[in-house]
Amino acid sequence: MSALALVRDLAPLVLAGMLGSAGAGKLIGRGTARQAPRTALARLLRDGGRAALALRALGAVELLLAAALLAPPPGPLPGAAGAFLGAGFLGYLGYARAAAPGSSCGCTARPDTPLTWRAFVRAAAVLAGGAAAALAQQPWWTAAARRPAAAACLVLAAAAALTALSADPDRRWRMPLRRLRLRITGHPLAATGARTAVPVAATVELLERSRAWQSVSRVVRSALLDHWDDGGWRILQFAGVYGGGPAARPVLVLFAVDAGASLDTVREPAVRVSVIDADSGAPVMATA
Repeated sequence: MSALALVRDLAPLVLAGMLGSAGAGKLIGRGTARQAPRTALARLLRDGGRAALALRALGAVELLLAAALLAPPPGPLPGAAGAFLGAGFLGYLGYARAAAPGSSCGCTARPDTPLTWRAFVRAAAVLAGGAAAALAQQPWWTAAARRPAAAACLVLAAAAALTALSADPDRRWRMPLRRLRLRITGHPLAATGARTAVPVAATVELLERSRAWQSVSRVVRSALLDHWDDGGWRILQFAGVYGGGPAARPVLVLFAVDAGASLDTVREPAVRVSVIDADSGAPVMATA
């Protein structure tokens, strides 16, 4: 059996894992209702509640399709349905990119994640995986039994690739790596002179009343994603979208606020702001 034949025959297994994970997140995930109003689907349906119901219904369809791909007897129909679903995803993403580039696509039921090229690659993977599954010549379990080592390597490689294409790579692996790098090399917003730290909620409240927040609030598209103290400053991280139309790109918005400041101690805190590209980490804009 050639490598391409193995990929083709294992496509139902890989596609089922991809659809099952996304479908479960939409159908039973706690974030679906919270995310739905911020998706392009809500704009299309003109209602956040209807968008949430549509996302849960899509999640159920994905789970049923995943089960059909895994269960005997094998046949071309589940794969063809997967390819059709992938084509539909690509069409929806094209609409979302044109109509609401700063919104979440709702693809994986993870909130506060602006639409990026990863969503298009995932949709294309569903389309390609469905087409391959429809052309499979033998059940995936037979192909795996004949070449178990190669099958295991292929499935692990596919899982790694899909994880890298996840909608929230910052939460899973890029954010921890970036934080480690910043702690080693020094944060671009860090300084010295700490006072006694106050609760994070108090820092966020103070930030949202500041002129610095008002100056870049149009870029922010999420609630607080992460925070840490560094050199007397509290770093607050948000997701955002910089620019508009086809030029819009996902960014991370970093605020540095005096870790000891609160509404009880100061009216207008010293705040440093940095906006960096979410993919490359390159600065987009900065202000003190």
